[in-house]
Amino acid sequence: MASYIIRRLLMGLVIVWVVTMFVFFVMRLLPGDPLKLFLGQGYGIYTQEQLEALRALYNLDKPLITQYVIWLGDLLHGDLGISIVTQRPVTEMIAHRLPITINLAFLAFIVSGIFGIAFGTICALNRGKWADTLFSVVANLGITLPIFWVAILLIYGFSVQLDLLPTYGYTSPFEDFWLHIKKLILPVFCMSLFSIGSLTRQTRSSMLEVIQQDYIRTAWAKGLRERTVIVRHMIKNALIPLVTQMGLQARFTLGGAVLIEVVFAIPGLGRMIATGAGALDYQMVQGAVLVTAVLVVVVNIIVDITYAWIDPRIRYD
Repeated sequence: MASYIIRRLLMGLVIVWVVTMFVFFVMRLLPGDPLKLFLGQGYGIYTQEQLEALRALYNLDKPLITQYVIWLGDLLHGDLGISIVTQRPVTEMIAHRLPITINLAFLAFIVSGIFGIAFGTICALNRGKWADTLFSVVANLGITLPIFWVAILLIYGFSVQLDLLPTYGYTSPFEDFWLHIKKLILPVFCMSLFSIGSLTRQTRSSMLEVIQQDYIRTAWAKGLRERTVIVRHMIKNALIPLVTQMGLQARFTLGGAVLIEVVFAIPGLGRMIATGAGALDYQMVQGAVLVTAVLVVVVNIIVDITYAWIDPRIRYD
């Protein structure tokens, strides 16, 4: 197991390195000048010497390969650069915004796991009945509906019309816990909607396959309680494909944070990426995407380790 984890960590480092190259060069393929966007109408006030000094400050006057090597060298020292838009260290900005995104994504991950597995189990145990049809329709809607469109409808219904929930923003749970919960209800629901639908379908398929196994019929024949058969025999043996699916959903949840944080004006990592991309703030986008890639790699490693914990027969030799 230890050697496998080391191999996965090394592979994860390679993936993160590829991500750094991709985001670095793709950002510079976008049309526009970040300094012109930042200075706006005041761009013409600066002299040519002042503009060159600004470009040198952000290493924009150097060839792309040189810029990448400089950024990579600073990265190895924990320096993600200075944001052009905010004039603040990107590391400081990420340290402030990352806990917000993790909080949002973690709650969405838990909600989608609980409801997705529960709905899928109900569908499998009631195959062909009204409950199976109902939850299958809900799952298909969750997969197909665009989350930003659902978010706008929910804001209009629950915030504008009914005035039950806040429209936007984020409040720390240490400042006002109840307001924190109220502000996260709609974003968490939108972020978990796709995952609930996907997990419901996957759980239903896995459970139907497990139900047909001989050991399940033996458990019923032994007179075990229904709850014991479902929890200890059916769900446990159906978890392997579900863990894989939940690992994928964690990545989709982190990616979906960009849309949700923009719609609900949540100052997290996703909104930081959107703001930086719109302003061509290279340092901001590179740092935020890099941290997101590291989180995805960590989630993948945790999923692989979880396999062996769920099923002792799995060994990494």
